[in-house]
Amino acid sequence: MNPHMPGGPVVHDPMTLPSDDNVNAYTFCVELKGSQWFLQKGKMIAYYGSIEFNGIGHGRLDRLVRTSFHSPLHASDWVVAQGSGKMLLADRSFDVNSYDLDNGNLTIRSGNLLAYQPTLALKQSIVPGFLTLIGTGKFVAASNGPVVFMEPPIRVDPQALVGWADCPSPCHHYDHGYMSGVMGGVRALTGLGGASGEEHQFEFVGAGTVLLQSSEALMAEQATGHVPQQAGVPGGHGTPGQSGVPRMPGQLGDLQRRFGL
Repeated sequence: MNPHMPGGPVVHDPMTLPSDDNVNAYTFCVELKGSQWFLQKGKMIAYYGSIEFNGIGHGRLDRLVRTSFHSPLHASDWVVAQGSGKMLLADRSFDVNSYDLDNGNLTIRSGNLLAYQPTLALKQSIVPGFLTLIGTGKFVAASNGPVVFMEPPIRVDPQALVGWADCPSPCHHYDHGYMSGVMGGVRALTGLGGASGEEHQFEFVGAGTVLLQSSEALMAEQATGHVPQQAGVPGGHGTPGQSGVPRMPGQLGDLQRRFGL
């Protein structure tokens, strides 16, 4: 295959890669110019230049963490990329896009957030499995299908929800059939059995914007911080104590792993 022949693949180099923009629908390029970005582990697929990656607990980053990272439950899942060069971000062929906040706030499912500029402050949402970004700056997020933006009031299938901006947190809504049915009553009391989007929704009211992915299937979130047990992956022998069951976005995850115990 000759990449230079008409109809062949596009071959990029540091000069042809975009700056802080999509390479394609599934890959985003961040340009660092002696600057820093917060990055979820496992989302960088390649980079050009001189870039180093340090954990949130790194001593040199104390001032940055004090101002821009306030989510201890997720601290072990994130690093700071700093230096000069171009960094490619992707997440298993899911759609990837960047978004800009202008003195705003956005709450997003933790597994969907790939990276953000330190001019934004990340905080732990009161809604389990979600994180809140506050301030002005750019962030990069993935979704299972293209994102659509909706205006409240609206009721949303929980599996389709990516996040919400500049509006109050949602409340749960259960339809009458779910509430009055025998199985619905059992599930409401015990939490067993789950519910489809037709039975249970998140309800948003007030001003703001709701972000939905065009799919009812949550992105299966990979455990970060270790090499996967896959044929052909160097060192892919797994991590002792790991069950191999993927975490789903919205779960709190393994607290021992998150606190490094």
